[in-house]
Amino acid sequence: MSYTIEHIGSTLKAAREARGLSQRALSEKAGVPQGHISKIENGAVDLRVSSLVELGRVLDLELMLVPRKATSAVQSISRASAEGTLATGDTTRKTFKELKRLQDNVANLKQLYPAVPELTQIQHQVRELQHFRIPRHDLEAIRNVSETVKAFKDSTASLHAIRDAFLQLRTLRNALAHGLGDSPESEPVRPAYSLDEGDHG
Repeated sequence: MSYTIEHIGSTLKAAREARGLSQRALSEKAGVPQGHISKIENGAVDLRVSSLVELGRVLDLELMLVPRKATSAVQSISRASAEGTLATGDTTRKTFKELKRLQDNVANLKQLYPAVPELTQIQHQVRELQHFRIPRHDLEAIRNVSETVKAFKDSTASLHAIRDAFLQLRTLRNALAHGLGDSPESEPVRPAYSLDEGDHG
């Protein structure tokens, strides 16, 4: 197995995983058989240019020939870009897991306490937040709100905590909507998966 084929395969695999795509999903989008994608990622097959172009298109990668003298510079830029994409993708997945957990906790509580308006308000904020890429440092705030909501089930005396949780989410949502968060991560994004889908890890 040549280093070039192995490197291309690992690059494609990393790009696929960063976008949360299974080999099957990539196969459907690119029109390349799943078995062939598996062999490519494992460096077990010579690549056809047509397959590489289609996979690159889906994974937002560009196929080009680079002068040998410029190879190290291009590789350095590419590595930095890929690391940023992987970090952002990981944060996005964690964020939507936390939002789903919060949504589930609120839905359960609303069945027990339908007269608490703050629960409905929290649900609304969760729906709003799923349209934003939330900075890593704000992920803990969502976890805290989720824990507060979960704890409310055992002690209705903590209604003020539920109100504070709602205000915290609303403040976060407003900051993101008005660009007060970290600008590269605060742009609206399409969710990696819907909050209505099952949480598969």
